[in-house]
Amino acid sequence: MLAVVNRVLIGLAGLVLLVLGGSVLAVGLGVRPPSWWIHHGRHDVLLTAAERTRWRDQGWWWPTVIAVLAVLVLLALWWLAAVLRRRRLAAVLVDTGDGAGALLRGRALEDVLAADAREPDGVERAQVRLVGRRHAPAARMQLLLEPHVDPGTALYDLSSGALAHARESAGLASLPAEVRLRSARHRAERVT
Repeated sequence: MLAVVNRVLIGLAGLVLLVLGGSVLAVGLGVRPPSWWIHHGRHDVLLTAAERTRWRDQGWWWPTVIAVLAVLVLLALWWLAAVLRRRRLAAVLVDTGDGAGALLRGRALEDVLAADAREPDGVERAQVRLVGRRHAPAARMQLLLEPHVDPGTALYDLSSGALAHARESAGLASLPAEVRLRSARHRAERVT
């Protein structure tokens, strides 16, 4: 969802800037603008002195300006925090039994878990992403199943096989997983 919002906001901002910048450039190069446009000629300014000071004496003007700018700043900060936040778990804390512990790279565990999830017959593709905290990771998985595979059997194989193996090998008390199952499209068979 965040990626869609990010792309839409960047696209809208780019479109607005392109239209405004292109119109200013066109008017500056001598193109005659329509009568309703904000610029009327090559030497026209964006805001005249009268337009800039028009609402200054009104009591609602400054609180409204400050509120709108504050909302824009908060939205920009939210957007920046959402973009900079890490989506994946970088490392998993493995209990070695001596009290020190060890760090296992999150990508390595994701790759092994995906390879184990692809092993049973009928699993065409598996994608894994670890989320959560180092001491309490969780897996988000997507499995693409061939049309003949029973989803219940595939889920049982995954939980008793790949997830159990990853949990035991990393020494985790639990490894919760959110699994999304999709069916591959049935390919047309050729009849000869």
